[in-house]
Amino acid sequence: MHTKIKVETNKGTFVIELFDDKAPITAGNFKKLVGEGFYDGVIFHRVIDGFMIQGGDPTGTGMGGPGYKIQDEFDSSIKHTGPGILSMANSGPNTGGSQFFITLAATPWLDGKHTIFGKVVEGMDIVEAIGHTKTGAQDRPVENVVMEKVTILQ
Repeated sequence: MHTKIKVETNKGTFVIELFDDKAPITAGNFKKLVGEGFYDGVIFHRVIDGFMIQGGDPTGTGMGGPGYKIQDEFDSSIKHTGPGILSMANSGPNTGGSQFFITLAATPWLDGKHTIFGKVVEGMDIVEAIGHTKTGAQDRPVENVVMEKVTILQ
């Protein structure tokens, strides 16, 4: 069974399903952080229309994380094939932590570089609306897009 996570933002709510079986370390880390309330109040600090939305940095700068790193997990049966893919952001191999992104299109050049650990199963229209948010310097939304509450559904 795959874990479902509800993400309530100031732009609307969406639900993601984790690939607990394909990326157990990454999905487990994400569930742990959700359970601790880590993502509550955190913004999507980087939005690139037609590419992806990125969040999960408690500092809101793109430089922060949970204070530790996790190893990459790559499964050839899952790829960045289209919109709604949930993947770990990183600064190189085995540097994932809390930052993640959701694709707005197919991004095959990210395969084997970013761990895919879930997908959007409800509310993709909300994710796309966040993707259309007006941005300024460093692709940061002009008005904050906040994850108000992130909870485990099952």
